[in-house]
Amino acid sequence: MLRGLWLSSCAGFIKGHVMKIGILGAGRMGATIGTIFAKLGHQVTFSYSRSPQRLESLAESAGGACGSPHEAAKDADIIVLAVHWSRLDDVLTQAGSLSGKTVISCTNPLNASDSELVIAHTDSGAETIARKLPDAQIVAAFQATPSEVLMDVFNGRNKQNRPDMLYCGDNLESKSTVRGLLSLAGFEPVDAGVLRMARYIEPFAMLATALAYDEDSDPRWVYRFGRYN
Repeated sequence: MLRGLWLSSCAGFIKGHVMKIGILGAGRMGATIGTIFAKLGHQVTFSYSRSPQRLESLAESAGGACGSPHEAAKDADIIVLAVHWSRLDDVLTQAGSLSGKTVISCTNPLNASDSELVIAHTDSGAETIARKLPDAQIVAAFQATPSEVLMDVFNGRNKQNRPDMLYCGDNLESKSTVRGLLSLAGFEPVDAGVLRMARYIEPFAMLATALAYDEDSDPRWVYRFGRYN
């Protein structure tokens, strides 16, 4: 009960506070997360797409702006890192300094065919990103939930029995901000602990991928955790 009240209070603060959010990566995940955050009233700038026309169309439909990764990042309070692992260094170079910013990483360390993790078990993609961005605060989230279900969850955010969303990070203030955003997006945030817990969340994301994208499955896959009483 107290946890629910605390989450409600945190989400209420986020809802009443307009933030500048830069989206690095305009594929399905980045586009959907950015659209949800824009619908929540935040100032969202989309960036990093192979098609400038698609980027402009996305910004227009979401009610946001578009620009280069540097333009998306320079004044942002929060960065959403949503690129393929193979594009990570390129987008970070283009973005420039992310010092002092909260970075939500939903980038799993996948190989070119998206069939295997290239980092696992004794390290994680999220920790690797943290080493590349030592002056930013990394919070891993959205890693094990397919992009196809995010808007449905957001549209059903007032329902009971909301799906869970795992997240982890080392900075309590950044985690609190991300937790509020996850709650407003329709999820029940589940704090998995420090950033090194991404070592276990990222392999779980591979299971989620198998369940979501098997040829006989529906990609709108969510999960819930609970304790037996």
